[in-house]
Amino acid sequence: MKKNSSSEACALRGKVGGQAVLEGIMMKAGDQCATACRRPDDLIAVDKCEFRSVRKKHKILNLPILRGVINFVETLRLSMRTLTVSAEVGGFDLEEEESRFEKWLKEKCGIKFFDVLMGFAAVLGVLLCLFLFMYLPNLCADGIAFLVGRNLGALEAVIEGVIKILIFISYIVLVSLMPDIRRTFEYHGAEHKTIACFEAGEELTASNAARYTRFHPRCGTSFMFVMILLGIFAGLFVRLVFPGLPRLLYILVRLLILPLVVGIGYEFIIFAGKHDILLTRILSAPGLWMQRLTTKEPDEKQLEVAIVAAKCALGEEYFPDFDPAPYLENAKKRLNQQEEAAEATDFTEASEEEGSDAPAAENAPSEPEEALPAEEDTQTAQES
Repeated sequence: MKKNSSSEACALRGKVGGQAVLEGIMMKAGDQCATACRRPDDLIAVDKCEFRSVRKKHKILNLPILRGVINFVETLRLSMRTLTVSAEVGGFDLEEEESRFEKWLKEKCGIKFFDVLMGFAAVLGVLLCLFLFMYLPNLCADGIAFLVGRNLGALEAVIEGVIKILIFISYIVLVSLMPDIRRTFEYHGAEHKTIACFEAGEELTASNAARYTRFHPRCGTSFMFVMILLGIFAGLFVRLVFPGLPRLLYILVRLLILPLVVGIGYEFIIFAGKHDILLTRILSAPGLWMQRLTTKEPDEKQLEVAIVAAKCALGEEYFPDFDPAPYLENAKKRLNQQEEAAEATDFTEASEEEGSDAPAAENAPSEPEEALPAEEDTQTAQES
């Protein structure tokens, strides 16, 4: 891809977005999604799929504000799928041995225990977010009002907002201390650098991408921070319109207007990503500051993963000379190995059960002892 003029480079903004995952990156361009992961054997494996938004089927869902809510829900769905895919193609064995309950669940319900666990984690995450960013800040604000000895009115909404920001920053700082999360933040930086390099019209190489900033106005971190700031204004509105509202009813009203806040936040992030003007730079500054915590400087190998993901997602229209076949083949080999290992385990378990139930034949001919080493060698070769 050759460097374009400034007008052509501006036209590239918003063509691709991404998400950092476990030892890899997911890039999405239009309906095409590509998840690239660095495997333990140092190979890059890519899983590519099509994710078509429901907004393309129903045009009414493209209305401003509403499209932001739809995008938020679809992003959550895609994120859950991407995390599972990254674990599979990246060579991370999350289910080494299945328990009896896991086998029963797969046999009777046709679902994996890991999928159930991910669903449970998603529900638990939502409940935790509601507690940390809705209930707890409101409880703290009421506590401060009690200590002061008077009703703070709309000022409580500001106090809630400050507490939310403190909780958000504290959470990011604490999780960044974990080595795996820090590496994910490095891949997050690689994602931003790669997208910035592409949007500038530069040739997409690791050395070129390394020169670009790891901060991006369309980042999910910026979106979360914008959501918190918009939540302060939403809280002020509710406090002014419904003064003295009980805590649970106040939280319920906040939940009811949450889609509106999400939609407004989405519109701002999209606008800020496409218009580099003074106003958007000022309003985007807090979110960009937060990215100093959620992104880290990547190394060359991490940039290579991000570039492969971007090229696979963008396809021949932008990179006609790029061949994704070897990377897709690496993922297929990994998935085939997992399926073969699972089938071998099931076959062994079935053989053991049949052997324990069946009576021993009195006159059955025994195999010569010399055949045993060869059988073991064959099994070893299949497993490898």
